[in-house]
Amino acid sequence: MSERRARPASKNPVKSAWRRAVTPPPQPEPPAPAPAARTAASDSSEVASVVQAVLYRDGVRVSAPATLAETYRELHDQPSGMAWIGLARPTEAELLSLAAEFDLHPLAVEDAMEAHQRPKLERYGETLFVVLRAARYLDAPEEVDFGELHVFVGPDFVITVRHGAAPDLSAVRQRMEETPELLKLGPEAVLYAILDAVVDGYEPVVVGVQNDIDEIETEVFRGDPEVSRRIYELSREMVEFQRATRPLVGMLHGLMAGFSKYGTDEELQRYLRDVADHVTHTSERVDGFRQALTEILTVNTTLVTQQQNAEMRALAEAGFEQNEEIKKISSWAAILFAPTLVGTIYGMNFEHMPELGWSFGYPFAIGLMGVVCVSLYVIFKRRDWL
Repeated sequence: MSERRARPASKNPVKSAWRRAVTPPPQPEPPAPAPAARTAASDSSEVASVVQAVLYRDGVRVSAPATLAETYRELHDQPSGMAWIGLARPTEAELLSLAAEFDLHPLAVEDAMEAHQRPKLERYGETLFVVLRAARYLDAPEEVDFGELHVFVGPDFVITVRHGAAPDLSAVRQRMEETPELLKLGPEAVLYAILDAVVDGYEPVVVGVQNDIDEIETEVFRGDPEVSRRIYELSREMVEFQRATRPLVGMLHGLMAGFSKYGTDEELQRYLRDVADHVTHTSERVDGFRQALTEILTVNTTLVTQQQNAEMRALAEAGFEQNEEIKKISSWAAILFAPTLVGTIYGMNFEHMPELGWSFGYPFAIGLMGVVCVSLYVIFKRRDWL
């Protein structure tokens, strides 16, 4: 980055087109509240989203203003200072105030307001605008939580706009303050530290996802019925993880391509190359996770299909055995029904009935029963019903 540009003590009355666009139109002034009440209202509106604003000079903390207005004023008084302003879900008024003070590009400010942006790196004059997707692994629900971080890097300022719980930039600030020789390199060094923190935050996620995949493989071969849903949910998370890590590779290569043009410090170049190596490794791991989950889902589908086929086969075999038993029962029922029918007919005891007075009537009825029973038995036996 170039040396910090001198800031005039008073603003030029001729504003740029962007400042005119972002400056809210004048509103009728309400009755002025009491001075104490006005001060309290101003402080509460800024403290709500301004996590921390700190001024540094030569890598050493100079002051920590409580409000944006104080930050602007003190930055004007520090000709060689650097402001690091951290915000969490800022209001539109705060972003417009920062845009007017640091001449931020309207497209970048619009992205920071709306959030839900893809990771990217864009340069607007002397200002870099970086969008990062941080991630953290939640142990209790066993899922990945994603946050979004927007970073404005200028000649004498770094502005971070955080949407979500991750990443924790307080640790980054503490690390930089403990290494003033690195912080002394300016806003680009802060950008490196933020990139390094985001990329290092991917490692616990990679470990957690690897453990999840190992558990899923065990559940798949154990036949857990809920494993398909878990595979699907983890696959969705890996898609988001891939969208967070893959663009970083190109972004860091873009930064490295501008080392010579923008005079980046050699030691800082080494640090950024190290971050690029870590990002490449993480991106490859995530690609491997997606491929592994696709294969696991295929194996799970195959196992489920095999299990369903086995169940259908078992049902078919049970049905076949049941049919065989029904055929045997039906055959014996038919055989036993024949003598019952003959006996019922001759047992009606009508006076005028054939064979009642015949001396061979009884042997004839018994013989008829036997012939019918034997005939039915032979027929059913030949058809394998008995």
